[in-house]
Amino acid sequence: MIKVLSIFGTRPEAIKMAPVIKELEHRPDKFESIVAVTAQHRQMLDQVLDLFKIQPSYDLDIMKPGQDLFNITNRALTGLKPVLEEVRPDIILVQGDTTTTFIAALAAFYLKIKVGHIEAGLRSFDKHHPFPEEVNRALTSVIADYHFAPTELARQNLLASAIPDENIYVTGNTVIDALFKTIKPDYAFNQPDLKSVDFKNKRIVLVTAHRRENWGEPLKQICLAIKEIVTKNPDIEVVFSVHLNPLVQQTAHEVLGGIERVNLITPLDYEPFVQLMNKSYLILTDSGGIQEEAPSLGKPVLVLREVTERPEGVAAGTVRVVGRNTENIVKEAQLLLESKSEYEKMAHAVNPYGDGKASQRIADVLERAL
Repeated sequence: MIKVLSIFGTRPEAIKMAPVIKELEHRPDKFESIVAVTAQHRQMLDQVLDLFKIQPSYDLDIMKPGQDLFNITNRALTGLKPVLEEVRPDIILVQGDTTTTFIAALAAFYLKIKVGHIEAGLRSFDKHHPFPEEVNRALTSVIADYHFAPTELARQNLLASAIPDENIYVTGNTVIDALFKTIKPDYAFNQPDLKSVDFKNKRIVLVTAHRRENWGEPLKQICLAIKEIVTKNPDIEVVFSVHLNPLVQQTAHEVLGGIERVNLITPLDYEPFVQLMNKSYLILTDSGGIQEEAPSLGKPVLVLREVTERPEGVAAGTVRVVGRNTENIVKEAQLLLESKSEYEKMAHAVNPYGDGKASQRIADVLERAL
């Protein structure tokens, strides 16, 4: 029996780890699967745990009001030490680029426990964008023993960082596994925020914007772009999933509050959000995960950032990086809203992030290697 401890703390990690955990559970003769969460995000994490029916054996519950990176780092590191000492796993699995990801890898390294890094090798090559994720991911690569890269480009990034080729496995991205397990074409929304949205007669533009580097003036520019897009296109209705952070809430409501055909909604659970993506015409986002998910649904994505650590989507033509300037966002959105051929070119581009079988490949590697 291979004892695997999966550690995560946020909703995006949980979504991408869930298919791997379920795959390990489906092989009870090979794996003892144990889950620990830091709960770096509490409520948003719990939604995903409930959806995928994952019951953590350890829950550090570190989230506190007004927490910053120092608080999260300290509580996660000291909280994980006794968990690792008690479980003594053969390997821990971490995902992506959160503070929990890096700190869990660091804690395992201190105790000489092997580390498997899911979604390894993404790079923007700008340590401040995304912040602090770019550095978290790079430092986790220094520690990890097994690197599960979602794409060939991610593998090349790891090789360029002097990671031995024999320690890298190209698997696809587990977010596609989660997406395929969750999507329901006949899904009916029961969220009050969505009751008035005209899905039948309007083209829906879905917006999310929450990253630290977009707080303040960049988010204001994004909101002004949304306002202009709605004004120019009477057949467009915007659904803006507004992050609960007070700074994001304040800017979004100041610029967009009360504007016709702009719906400022509270963040949805993962399951209804996936269905909302599926019913949208176009997506504007600064999210990393959505850059991977939306192309599988045939939805063009405009990335509200200056750089992305997911250039595969740009190269494939499924996403475009449009920055945070009002004029450029409006220009790129209008191109897709007005030109059928430009829209179809993006909507039918091949998604580079996998076929929904990444979790099986990861479990196969662990079974062989350990």
